[in-house]
Amino acid sequence: MKAEQLFSVKDRGAIVTGGASGIGLGYVEALAINGAQVTILDADTQRIKLETQRLTEAGLRVRGEVVDVCDHPALDRAFDDAAAAHGRLDIVFANAGIDPGPGFMSGKAGDSPVRNPAGMLEHYADDRWNHVIDVNLNGIFATLRAGARIMRPQCSGRMIVTTSVAAYKCGPLIGAAYMVSKAGAAHLTRQVALELAAYNITVNAIAPGFFVTNIGGGHSKDPDIQGVMSKTIPMHRVGLPQDMAGLALFLASPASGYITGQQISIDGGWTLGVAD
Repeated sequence: MKAEQLFSVKDRGAIVTGGASGIGLGYVEALAINGAQVTILDADTQRIKLETQRLTEAGLRVRGEVVDVCDHPALDRAFDDAAAAHGRLDIVFANAGIDPGPGFMSGKAGDSPVRNPAGMLEHYADDRWNHVIDVNLNGIFATLRAGARIMRPQCSGRMIVTTSVAAYKCGPLIGAAYMVSKAGAAHLTRQVALELAAYNITVNAIAPGFFVTNIGGGHSKDPDIQGVMSKTIPMHRVGLPQDMAGLALFLASPASGYITGQQISIDGGWTLGVAD
């Protein structure tokens, strides 16, 4: 098989949750530019409108639908709508996630971190914990369930979960609920992969390191913070959404047909340690 066939997503029907910005938008662009039909699902009405218009005006087959992954019945309906609009559903990126809030340490770029009372365990509010888990873990569960409902009868499909290096790397600056939600999503990926393997449905996860996104209140867009983080990353730069394109296409295409239940880090070597 030639490379253009091996990595092809042409005419495939795809859904990306949380696809109106950041890494999710990177997935949408990578799929659509390479010929897929893509539905963006996101809770941000304005961003969906802007990005859908921009991409369709560029000649890409992209549609958008406003949905909150916490609203499971609405999510199911959105999956049905997408499958009907595209005539098929081949690829699902379970990507939606929210800001975790502060960890038990805080500090500005260049400053020494200090203990942060708002992020300490005894001050961690139930509603904050529950909201992060509801979006970042329960939302992934509902997304995979909706995808399996359509893909299992057709005995084919690719599902890709956005986790994080936080799934296996603790950190003091990020809220505890985020760390736990990503670890849970990683194990859920493996469990669902085991169940669906016999139906030719692969389920894998991408674990980004430090990327420029809206997570963390958009602080990753601060040049000072990027400078500090770049010193700790062996490749000496932070990740950008377009850095996800190659791995996303690989996991969504025939090229990854015998790979399932895996979590692949994409972090510029950050989790390896400081090199220079």
